[in-house]
Amino acid sequence: MNYRRLGPSGLLVPELSLGSWVTYANQVDTRAARELMAAAYDAGVTFFDNAEIYANGESERIMGAALKELAWPRINYVVSTKFYWGLRGGVYDNNTLSRKYLLHAIDGSLARLQLDYVDLVYCHRPDENTPVEETVWAMHDIIRCGKALYWGTSEWSAQQIAAACAAADRHHLHRPIVEQPQYNLFHRKRVEQEYAPLYREPGLGLTTWSPLASGLLTGKYRAGIPAGSRGTLANYGFLREGLTDAGRNAKVAQLSAIAADLGATTGQLALAWCLANPNVSSVITGATSVAQLRENLAAAEVVAKLTPEVLGRIEVAIGDDYD
Repeated sequence: MNYRRLGPSGLLVPELSLGSWVTYANQVDTRAARELMAAAYDAGVTFFDNAEIYANGESERIMGAALKELAWPRINYVVSTKFYWGLRGGVYDNNTLSRKYLLHAIDGSLARLQLDYVDLVYCHRPDENTPVEETVWAMHDIIRCGKALYWGTSEWSAQQIAAACAAADRHHLHRPIVEQPQYNLFHRKRVEQEYAPLYREPGLGLTTWSPLASGLLTGKYRAGIPAGSRGTLANYGFLREGLTDAGRNAKVAQLSAIAADLGATTGQLALAWCLANPNVSSVITGATSVAQLRENLAAAEVVAKLTPEVLGRIEVAIGDDYD
């Protein structure tokens, strides 16, 4: 496993990491999570991503129980969580990044994860109703009291990230060092264009999610929605239209031919393409079985095969069908 610096920090993260969105509690119980995390850890994956909202807190509980059973030295792994939506839908913990909510939320996540601190805490979405200074102060205080080591944003605009950094600088507070955006062959403009100035200053790191476009880029939805896939989950029906899009599945068929020429799967090609971006610190993957996990991790070996000619073929296959 190769490791990359997380933005301007001294923290190293594996180039491929393991996330829990959709899978934990919906498809994976504590036993399966423990097996997946153990297999990932043995392969050098030391970063495990979570969020308060995933499965309404159950994802954190499952990961916390698995970590307790695995009993790894705490120095040896990185855990993240995210805050914004809240769990109760009340006036103080619903779609907010207020100080009151954030200082409450971190305690809840640490209890569910059974940890003294998380390594990374993200503001899961921007909050236009809370002054950015208030959010930055709250995140700084979470770090200052030892409940997190670094903080970042998720799906914030470049302007919003720059405003948070400026507020931190004005008050000599901890800056956000990382953004967690969606990034894949069909969703790339923000990472490749909008954020471009931020890679130089403040030196933004990226931990990207949905590298396979929720499974579309594996090719398994070309003939419809297979049994047992996330496309069948009742709570994720909003994904089905995109997963069964005929035009994009035709493009995935072209990618499959390119992958076959490289001796790779379509999913491995898509993951390797994300890894080839030097601004990406870690690509967050998901898995419901150890076999699927190992297939995903093998994508790191495909990066060296992405010659200019291969990358050109990929661009021709995708065309301008991305946002």
